[in-house]
Amino acid sequence: MELKDKVIVITGGGRGLGRSMALELAGRGAKLALADLNAEDLDVTVGLCMEKGVEARGYIANVADEASVEKLFNDVVADFGTLHGLVNNAGITRDGLFLKVDRETGKVVKKMSMDQWNLVMDVNLTGTFLCAREAAAQMINTGSEGCIINISSVSRSGNMGQTNYTATKAGVEAMAVTWAKELARYGIRAASIAPGYIGTEMVMSMKPEALEKIAAGIPAKRLGKPEEIARTVTFILENDYVNGRCIEVDGALRI
Repeated sequence: MELKDKVIVITGGGRGLGRSMALELAGRGAKLALADLNAEDLDVTVGLCMEKGVEARGYIANVADEASVEKLFNDVVADFGTLHGLVNNAGITRDGLFLKVDRETGKVVKKMSMDQWNLVMDVNLTGTFLCAREAAAQMINTGSEGCIINISSVSRSGNMGQTNYTATKAGVEAMAVTWAKELARYGIRAASIAPGYIGTEMVMSMKPEALEKIAAGIPAKRLGKPEEIARTVTFILENDYVNGRCIEVDGALRI
């Protein structure tokens, strides 16, 4: 896909990885539709994209709400006239052990709550499903070939304290494979990216000793850079023979 003038939606596009993706694609001449719940973050990112000379718009949307997602994609196509790509980047964590056991008594003292489970499922899994469904429907209805990218995680293989998050990140990878098979006949590709530890603003706000410990456990001996994930998004969008695959960008961490 030649990215110049292509319309790309990025969820969670207000800050962090979403902002890096938006700026990378803006630099390639793409038109950006950025969705987020934080209007201030959106305004900043939209402004930064427009400084690169491209059209960019922000949309307040809750990816876990079906009506909100439907409105988002209807509005994007109404504003831009078409749709060529989606990056399912919006996601949250609510980490906690599956079961916490008291060492002295050997008894269970805490369980992962249904709120912890449902919140992560709603945003990470259901949100990804809803956005991809509406994006694909718009692409088909407007006769536009395109690409859907899900942001998975190296944690998809299992990580302590992340039963909920792990389940969603394994799920979004599997959904991308399914969509690649189902949608290829319409000229729509699907793939996923599994980042390792990436130095976003949130991660870099951790204590220096915690960051050093994390980096020490990565064979590359450093955290990834947000722009390295953004460039992977570009690679997938531009390479029309990448379909149904998950690209790991983790410094050889492989949890």
